[in-house]
Amino acid sequence: MPLITVLLGIIFLLFLMFKFKVSPFLGLILTCFFVGVINLMPLTEIIFAIQKGFGGTMGKIALVIVFGAMLGKLIEVSGAAQVLTDKLVSSFGLKNVQYAILVTGFLVGLPMMYNASFLVMIPLIYTLCVRTKLPLLYLGIPLAATLSIAHAFLPPHPAPTYVSTVFGADLNFVLLVGLGPVIPACLIAGILLSKFFNKVNPEIPSNLYDNNQIKADQLPTFGISLFVAVSPVLCMLGGTFLDMIIGPVPQDVEALAFYHSYFDTSAIPESGKLVSAHIMVFIKFLSEATVALLVAVLIASFFLVIKNGNSFDFLTGQLGKSVTGIAMILLIIGAGGAFSEVLLQAGINDYIGQIASSVEFNPLVLAFGIAAIIRFAVGSATVATMTAAPIVLPIAVHYQISPELMVLATGSGSLMFSHFNDVGFWMFKEYFNVSVKETFLIWTVMECLVALTGLANCLIMYTFL
Repeated sequence: MPLITVLLGIIFLLFLMFKFKVSPFLGLILTCFFVGVINLMPLTEIIFAIQKGFGGTMGKIALVIVFGAMLGKLIEVSGAAQVLTDKLVSSFGLKNVQYAILVTGFLVGLPMMYNASFLVMIPLIYTLCVRTKLPLLYLGIPLAATLSIAHAFLPPHPAPTYVSTVFGADLNFVLLVGLGPVIPACLIAGILLSKFFNKVNPEIPSNLYDNNQIKADQLPTFGISLFVAVSPVLCMLGGTFLDMIIGPVPQDVEALAFYHSYFDTSAIPESGKLVSAHIMVFIKFLSEATVALLVAVLIASFFLVIKNGNSFDFLTGQLGKSVTGIAMILLIIGAGGAFSEVLLQAGINDYIGQIASSVEFNPLVLAFGIAAIIRFAVGSATVATMTAAPIVLPIAVHYQISPELMVLATGSGSLMFSHFNDVGFWMFKEYFNVSVKETFLIWTVMECLVALTGLANCLIMYTFL
């Protein structure tokens, strides 16, 4: 049974890491070979799957992480994080700082991919930890929870947006339905869960943060600090509004032609349509996570470093330092992508689809369950959502279930059972400096709590509405 091989792979990796103290990167690569062999994959196919998974993951996420780390480092060393955290504490009060993180993280994470928004927020969490003397996880768990919620439940994130088109759901109504479980999920997975880990107080990773307090007269203004921190959000909001008004560009359609076709009124001259289409293409270009973060790095370089009297040597030194601090994180994430690809090539997705097609169940629970199993098998919440949706679509149509509820149920299931093949698992472990066991107890449990809260909300709305 293919799913058994996934469990065996996890056990094998745990054995390597705990028994022989093998690094997560090397352990994941060795596990790729182990899982491939027990699934009877030819050795050459295992190699190709590892290369494809590693390269594909790096292609999608490496620049996002690199530019995010650069932006975070500039926000940190310039004192902008210090300014923003002081303002956050003074506005909400120290006793309400967790709620401040939930609100801030949600607003930042709404238009941004999880990884990008996490990297923008992490220097603020580190600085808050240092300046308030509060435990790192007390601040970090609410952040991780609220970003996961926005990523899985709400458009314009890729998975809920794509699945809305599969189920024929109205995006605005999907957004409204997705807001339902946000507050209870934040309170349960963000606030309540953090109380169980009061005695777990890891140190801030020294390679990711320099605890250098800057004199008050050398700090940037609050306005500049806020502008730099939200600049990638502002860039991505443009693309968000375009997707909500016009809809996402189909994969097989050229963007310029798609936006040009939006202007179908005879009152607009052809030249005006073309110029408007080019403007929208540029807005969409700026909203891509990699571009938005690169623009933010350039803005931060000028306003926080150069304009403040620092040299270009200082700037390049800090940018270089930010990248060296995340080198191992990138390798681990790439290896996780390789592991995920080996599982895909082993036919796990096809196996799940075959079983699901013969099961009769409540479509909402079925969508949740299939997405959860795929998440366990391949790691990516986005892939889990996009794979599960076409499988359950005929069942949803047959039972005439609200397509908006189907989107929420599928997105909720995609958060379940996060482990070694999930990028978020390793980012949480490395940035919050916890062990693998603690990552399972915190991150994996947190993701499951968010998922189950989303499903419960789904079933309540289905029952009463």
